Amino acid sequence: MNRRINTMPATYAIGIDVGGSSLKCGVVTHTGEIVQDFLKPLDGARTEQEVIDLIAEAIRQCAGAVDGNVAGAGIGFPGIVDDNRVIGGADNLPGFEGLPLGEILKKQTGFDIVIDNDANMMGLGELVFGSGKGCSDIVFLTVGTGIGGAVVINGELYGGYKNRGAELGHMMLQHNGAPCTCGAKGCFEAYASVTALVNNYRQISKDTGRGVNGRYIVEQYRLHNAAAIRAMHRHFDYMAAGIAGLVNIFSPQKVVIGGGISEAGSFYIGEIERRVRNTAMPAALAHTTIAAAMLGNQAGLLGCTAKALKDHLIIDTRG
Repeated sequence: MNRRINTMPATYAIGIDVGGSSLKCGVVTHTGEIVQDFLKPLDGARTEQEVIDLIAEAIRQCAGAVDGNVAGAGIGFPGIVDDNRVIGGADNLPGFEGLPLGEILKKQTGFDIVIDNDANMMGLGELVFGSGKGCSDIVFLTVGTGIGGAVVINGELYGGYKNRGAELGHMMLQHNGAPCTCGAKGCFEAYASVTALVNNYRQISKDTGRGVNGRYIVEQYRLHNAAAIRAMHRHFDYMAAGIAGLVNIFSPQKVVIGGGISEAGSFYIGEIERRVRNTAMPAALAHTTIAAAMLGNQAGLLGCTAKALKDHLIIDTRG
């Protein structure tokens, strides 16, 4: 994937969204126009330093793609990030324990670097350039293999003390319930992720085929397959239970749902919203709407650049 758009001189930011198998890299204007984007595979990087070198190389490549003022680079990184330091939790990457990555990359590239958790960056992207545009308070959920998310309060990402919190997929829905990948039991993720949906559908339908995934189940749901209907209704119920709890706590202007399943169609958001409206406290829900994410797989990249632009006071995220 490589895309180049001619633009007039503008203020740019660089975004690097770090995944387990590749870097999603790009240059974006302050209005959210992607000037260039590309993927840089990580499959040849076997050490922490090799990954760092690839990130630095990607930043320099992005900077070379534009003639203009580059404000800096934002990086979305898996795991716990505090004050531009990767604390840990990047399970698919070697090393990265207590690493001052921002400082290291600034020395290597000369650019100001801001780093945050990758789900936080996705939420910020939706706030600034996507479904949350114009809002000051949103809750963002990305629903896939697991459930990640971000909380934005008064235009600022909220991650708890030392950025250890906002693990939205790991709030408890059921005491001593289904086991979760985090080691606990009863988490939101264990009941409402696409993985949970697939497992439930397989249990109901006895379908052990390799092609069973979220997309397939949605297709069967549309075809009125009884097992798919039961599995999807369970998914809607648990999604709504988790979201209602978040609404009761944060009372956001919007709950934005991302991940591939959120693109299933308007019925998906509608079924969840109807259940939330029957469950959440009316006062907390009074100003809340539920919407599908708009940015798809570009949310992280755009959030990284929004973070860099915000930290240089080029954009204001306070609604």
